[in-house]
Amino acid sequence: MPRVKSPVERLSPGQKMVLSALACVLVAIVAAPLREVLDLANMVMLFLLTVLVVAVSLGRNPAILASVLGVLLFDVFFVPPHFSLAVSNLQYLITFAVMLATALITGHLTATLKEQAAEAERRERRTHALYEIASKLAGALNEAQVREIVAPFVTAELSGRCALWLAERDFSGDAAVEGFSPAIADLVMASGLRRVDHDAGHALYLPLKAPMRVRGVLLVQTPDRLPEADLAFVEALASLVAIAVERLHYVEVAQRSEVDMATERLRSSILSALSHDLRTPLTVLIGLADSISLAVPELPSVAQDKLDELREQTRRLAGLVGNLLEMARLNAGSVTLRQEWQSLEEVVGSSLKLVGDALGRHRLRVELPRDLPLLRFDAVLIERVLCNLLENAAKYSPADGEIRVSAQVAGDFVELTVSDQGPGFPEPLSGDLFDMFVRGNGESTTPGAGLGLAICRAIVDAHGGRLRVANHPDGGARVLVSLPRGEPPLIEPEVA
Repeated sequence: MPRVKSPVERLSPGQKMVLSALACVLVAIVAAPLREVLDLANMVMLFLLTVLVVAVSLGRNPAILASVLGVLLFDVFFVPPHFSLAVSNLQYLITFAVMLATALITGHLTATLKEQAAEAERRERRTHALYEIASKLAGALNEAQVREIVAPFVTAELSGRCALWLAERDFSGDAAVEGFSPAIADLVMASGLRRVDHDAGHALYLPLKAPMRVRGVLLVQTPDRLPEADLAFVEALASLVAIAVERLHYVEVAQRSEVDMATERLRSSILSALSHDLRTPLTVLIGLADSISLAVPELPSVAQDKLDELREQTRRLAGLVGNLLEMARLNAGSVTLRQEWQSLEEVVGSSLKLVGDALGRHRLRVELPRDLPLLRFDAVLIERVLCNLLENAAKYSPADGEIRVSAQVAGDFVELTVSDQGPGFPEPLSGDLFDMFVRGNGESTTPGAGLGLAICRAIVDAHGGRLRVANHPDGGARVLVSLPRGEPPLIEPEVA
């Protein structure tokens, strides 16, 4: 709360000067009957004491007036000839000079000490006020509470109003402060420097500079122009508000991350449980379909076609369940890489053999340089990546389209590219394509659950590589898998 002013502090400068003159006159009236009792040196002490009292209570300018007026009254009432400015002895002029100098110096030093004491008291009060609001801001739970804490504080300490505009927030609620300018707030946000809006009176815009970034703008509007000491006080307030807003931001980020992690763990657990429980009946279904197709005598053609379709859909469902289980294992971090130095050509060849039926009538083009270095990777997992990419290329390419597999050395990586002649990825390309259950075209009739790229991304990241997608200028999609080269071991030549 602001300090209550004393009755003397409420007086105007003119009233203080009048009181100073009355004090000197009162001392002269009281001391006049004592002229025959006290000598002049003691009379001088009375007027010096008056100057000291005036300086302590009323300030510097009234003390100067009391010094001059005290010398004049001493001369008129106590130095012969009385009731005249003339002096009978020139030595009194030295007395007047010493008295005036002593009074002026005493009044000046006393007033200076009083001002310093008042300034120290004001700084201590402001420091205590900042400490209290810092304690309140540390307990704020949201941005609305920050506003509720800052607004009454500015009113109590500066007799003004304030508005708080936060970055990426709606500031319509701050328009209650007349003259609030979003344009100036944007300039302050961009420059990080305080600004004064002269069109809106004494409106001061201060950036909320937090340790990481500028979090917003604090507008303080006061009846009068703020002195330099109050500017430092307001800037300290803006720093406290900025720290509180940034703390709330990171608390919100942490809470959101914790919720996302808990959601992801729950989803992975559910997928893992469902996938594990579904694999056994699906395996049984595939086995039964295979055994029925081998039955003697052979089934009619219509029944055989339906049986083939049943077996195909069951295998597709089994593949989907396998992808779900693999994704759950990768997210849980329970996969241990069995990395060995081996040739990329062998993994590409085995992957092509595994997906031979899925490629159908597509034309396959493989371009692998002969001088590719050995790479250290888990062959089973990288084979899974290539199979997923080849199956996706076959799904989205025309029936007689070309699927191209190529590789090249790119700096510290070996880049493997799988491209097709399909419609390509939707523009603009984003990282959401690598999330689970996200497909390039959500309304596509092409079968799939949106897990292929997510699994590939997780496997490649586990190897310290990069997975990127792009569209070919002539049409079609490209998926680029970058695996780190490393330092393969030296192979000693065999002795003939």
